[in-house]
Amino acid sequence: MRVIRVAIAGFGGVGRATANLLLARREHYRSVYDADVRLVAVCGSRAGLSDANGLEADQFDALEPGLSGPDFIGTSGADILIEAGPSDFRTGGPGLAYIHSALSSGRDTIVISKGALVHSGRELRDLAKASGAILKLSGASAAALPTIDLVEHSLTGCRVLSVEGILNATTNFLLDAMVSKGVGFDAALKEAQKGGFAEADTRNDTEGWDTACKLLLLANFGLGAELAMDDLVVEGIHGVTADRIDAWRAEGLVPKLVGSLECTDDGTISARVGVRAYPNSDPLAQVSGKNKAIRITTDAMGETIAIGCGEEPLATAAAALKDFEHILKARVA
Repeated sequence: MRVIRVAIAGFGGVGRATANLLLARREHYRSVYDADVRLVAVCGSRAGLSDANGLEADQFDALEPGLSGPDFIGTSGADILIEAGPSDFRTGGPGLAYIHSALSSGRDTIVISKGALVHSGRELRDLAKASGAILKLSGASAAALPTIDLVEHSLTGCRVLSVEGILNATTNFLLDAMVSKGVGFDAALKEAQKGGFAEADTRNDTEGWDTACKLLLLANFGLGAELAMDDLVVEGIHGVTADRIDAWRAEGLVPKLVGSLECTDDGTISARVGVRAYPNSDPLAQVSGKNKAIRITTDAMGETIAIGCGEEPLATAAAALKDFEHILKARVA
């Protein structure tokens, strides 16, 4: 039985959920992949813990100050890094240093935070290719909603013509509440925050940046584009007024914040984020509440639509461990 050692960098809610789920699935990994999976290191920004024989969940509240950083992960002996730290697409930090170090050393890497992939995606792809490391990012690209998986697996061999995605749960909830309940933006936002799934500072969501990040990951990692954030037109939902809602309702239209990709015959890909109003007959108009959705149109398979939602942070943890199983299949099976 092969020993597979895992480290997790970023140990907030998502990191801890990933660790707990990984430990809960150890017997599954044994029986399916003949793999003895051990969580050998975890760390946050200032503290961490390591054990070459494997950590257990009851140790997670005893992190030791000073055990953190890429060198700490490097000396843990981990075969696979799961990066789950905070995300900043403007700087790539703090995850960029962890991911760069892991890929440079040939360590397979599963990325949950989007920032480093948006900021330095091409460099990280090149590092993975040069070192032979596997780089996976399902958790960063809409989590429970399959996006890159559809392009890389289900639609293999087809040419993607266009993509439309409702990729942010918070903005979808807000727009849905404004339309279905007739409440204003502020009231809808308070309801979302009370429900615990909207951040205290929702600007990345409501201004469209979170959707833009996920769209860039799909374009660059899924479709082989080389887009930067400056290449996108990004508009959020702050301009959606009660008058606009009333006008759409009168016309039988439903507004959604959508990330869109258009692929031309010469291989050019254009991208934008903005509010689009759909007729009630359109499947995307029926995507309510915290649900997300994606519609991919291809030359040979026509339209493929996926709709998904899961409780966070478990859904994101599960998406990351889906990537983990893909790596096990490639490395162990």
